[in-house]
Parts: sequence; structure tokens; C-alpha cells
Amino acid sequence: MYTIKDVALKAGLSQATVSRVINNHPYVSEDKKQAVQRAMEELGYVPNSSARRLRNIKTKKVAVLISRIVNPFFSQLVDAMEQKAAKHGYQLILCNTRINPEKELEYFELLQSKQVDGIILAAAENKWEAIAPFTRYGTVIYCNEYDPDATVTRVRLDQVEGGYIGTKHLLDKGHRKIGYCQGNDSSVSVNRRKGYLKAITEAGIEPNPEWMFKDIFTIKDGRDIFRRIAAMEDRPTAFFTGSDEVAAGMIKEAQLNGWCVPDDLAVVGFDDQPIATLMDPQFTTINQFTSDIGEKAMEVMLEIIEGKRENRAEDILLPLKLIERQST
Repeated sequence: MYTIKDVALKAGLSQATVSRVINNHPYVSEDKKQAVQRAMEELGYVPNSSARRLRNIKTKKVAVLISRIVNPFFSQLVDAMEQKAAKHGYQLILCNTRINPEKELEYFELLQSKQVDGIILAAAENKWEAIAPFTRYGTVIYCNEYDPDATVTRVRLDQVEGGYIGTKHLLDKGHRKIGYCQGNDSSVSVNRRKGYLKAITEAGIEPNPEWMFKDIFTIKDGRDIFRRIAAMEDRPTAFFTGSDEVAAGMIKEAQLNGWCVPDDLAVVGFDDQPIATLMDPQFTTINQFTSDIGEKAMEVMLEIIEGKRENRAEDILLPLKLIERQST
């Protein structure tokens, strides 16, 4: 979070001069006023008195940042948030970052310009140090994704446990060659990978890097991964995909190539989206009760905005559950 000292350094002036400009002192040259204003704008600095005044203005709007609007997980999550917000007279603004850190920060201008009262980060592309300065303008909390360094509330799941129980299920089914797909380096993906590795190593199995894939998100990605493992001489007999989209793509491509699921390849997804029961076979997945996460996150956000709850470094953990179906 920037201070008057930072503004002074940026403008090449003394802190006293910056203070005089902020307090509208009459004996400051126009050049120095402009230099201070430019520095404040570039740094996003707002004087404490102005920041407090802005924070007291209520727009009754909350922005939710997601990474991929086409992901059914986010559709269900945001729908639950919107319903909760509407019951309390609030509107929801949906912001799609497309996994772009710069675009994510652009959306924080909504908070800085007081177009929204708060932002819920359902996906996070930037580190907390880049996001922290915006908390002076309104409420920021995490939902699903999180940064361990964040000093705000985080409504989330134990993703390490999710990765562990999904992989452990495959181990219990007798598999020893288990592959893994993850998204990017988000907290969710990294922690699910930790859970996968924990289960594998507990079973005394050496993880095979050739069976671990990164930046895998879509049905198409799942189909591509199947083609890659099918070409291997030493290939996995099971996959924890970390995503229902990826699982669906992998199963479909396996069937098109004459493989039988789960006999030739067992597959576990994550999210328990409707596609998990529409596929034939229906596939095993991890239910993370998406609507409950969205509803709880919005509930926490509104309580903080309305002064009923303190926004502090707190993890609100919600349950998840393995749903066994025919793919394993």
C-alpha cells in the first residue's frame, strides 16, 4: 500500500510539498500540483480522508472475478452468488479475466472508482502484494482460489484433501500407474497436485513426470491428453484429471479409439458438474458443493460490507466428497 512518501519519491518532491498539495495549500506552484497529481494517479494513491469518504459510499454492487466464463463450475458458482446477492438488494457484476493478470488488475479499477462495494476473487491471477493496495477502496475476499499471504477472508475447500481422496480412490481400486492433470499454478491446482503426490508417495510409488500434465482445462485438452498417453509404451491405467471437463474429453476420446472405461483406463474428475452423469459411463468425481461455496462467499461479503463481520485473514473451509460412479 502506497504512502505520501511514495508519492513524494515518484514526483521528485518533498513529503511536505505533497502534503500541501493534498490539503489544497494556496502557496504551491501549478507545476508541483500537476507533478503530485500525476504521481498519485500512477500509483493509485488516494489520501486517507478521500479513501474513507469513498468507502462510505454504497453502490449495492459486488464484482466477481472468474477466469473462464465457459467453465460450468463458474456458472454454478456465480448463479448461487447472484441469488444470494439479489435477496439482499445487491447486484452482481461478472468479470471474466481469461487467466490474464493484467486484465484482472484492470477490473480492480471498479473498486478504486467506487463502481462496486467489493470484489470476490473466484479466480486469482496476481499475487496478494499486487492486490493488497486496492483494499483501501473496498472489500476484497477470496472464494475457491486463495493466496496464503492474503490478509482477508478466504472461503475455500481443502484442495489438498480433494486431490488426495481422488487419487486414493484409484489406488484402492488397485491402480499403481496413475496420471494427473492440473490447470495452471493457481492455489487450487497446486494444492490438488499436492494431494495427488501425497497419496502416490504414501503408497510407495515414485511419481512419473511423464504422466503429469499442466495447463489442462478443457474437453479438448482431455482428448489431447488421451492421445498422448495412448502413444506411450509405458502408460498409466488411471487418471485423476482435476476437472470434469478434462475427464469428459478423455473418456470420449478413449471410447472413440476403442478403449473401455474403466477396464482400459479409469478416470476421476473434479467438480461433479452435470456432464459427469450425462456421459456413458457416468464418471467418478469430487463434489465440492459449488452452490454452497458461492452462497457462503456472498454471505460473507455482504456481512463485511454492512459492518457485521470483520474482514481478516481467516479460512472458511467447506466440505467436499468423492462420488463414485462407473468410470472407476
